[in-house]
Amino acid sequence: MDGNLSSPARYSVQTASGRVGYAERGNGPVALFVHGVLLNGHLWRHQLAHLSDLRRCIAVDLLAHGETEIAPDQDVSVTANARMLREFLDALDIDRVDLVGNDSGGGIAQIFAAEHPERVRSLTLTDCDTHDNWPPEAFKPFLAMAAAGGLRGALEGMLADKSVYRSPQALGPAYEDPQSLGDADIEAYLRPLLRSEQRTRDLQRFLAAFDPRHTLAVEAKLRALQAPTLIAWGTDDVYFDLAWSRWLAETIPGTRERVEFEGARIFFPEERWEAFNRTLRAHWLASA
Repeated sequence: MDGNLSSPARYSVQTASGRVGYAERGNGPVALFVHGVLLNGHLWRHQLAHLSDLRRCIAVDLLAHGETEIAPDQDVSVTANARMLREFLDALDIDRVDLVGNDSGGGIAQIFAAEHPERVRSLTLTDCDTHDNWPPEAFKPFLAMAAAGGLRGALEGMLADKSVYRSPQALGPAYEDPQSLGDADIEAYLRPLLRSEQRTRDLQRFLAAFDPRHTLAVEAKLRALQAPTLIAWGTDDVYFDLAWSRWLAETIPGTRERVEFEGARIFFPEERWEAFNRTLRAHWLASA
């Protein structure tokens, strides 16, 4: 991966859901990027760096992740995160966005788009939680470990020895080539999750709240969504089978294209960023 990216400008804004952190680059119509569990807006660094000529690119940090600060014990479910996105856009006086989601962030993007279709100029869903696939089978051992009280120790272990992060027992299966991820990137993802005991507890609550009822509740509205939609999927994802990309394409009437990245895994927006950016750019231009 290209590790020589200058950092985008970082900001925060107060909302009813807390002080939300985000990175921003570019001007023009807004594109909002939503990451998934254990990560933060750093996931989208290649999109912010290389698509900012076309869009004002904003990568938000979810509740219990990154630089976003929340109150103890507040709701951190995916529905609460979708609500936060609305509050976030309101706080920045942003009306409509090109919405892009990955992993649990893709599930959150589905909920937001279903509930607020008037605010979605276009939608792009990459490998993500869908319908009743919460949590995916391959992620259940990690959830069980966290539920048993091992989350902070696991995060500390991955930070102390980055090879643990890249291992098959941790986040390695999320990457086509785990060795291509730099140590600084792992630090950017995990260090904020250990900022305090409370932050780690917030992440634990985020994990414990995984429940298909959130996406099932908006299925009827998703079936009415007319926003121009791109479904982009890695064919080798161990968490989200290619069948879910077909389900989304068949369910969302606004779907314009379904694209497969052969051999790619869930975090292909990092690893295959050049190919994905070309696809995303074409989608935005066609949806204008």
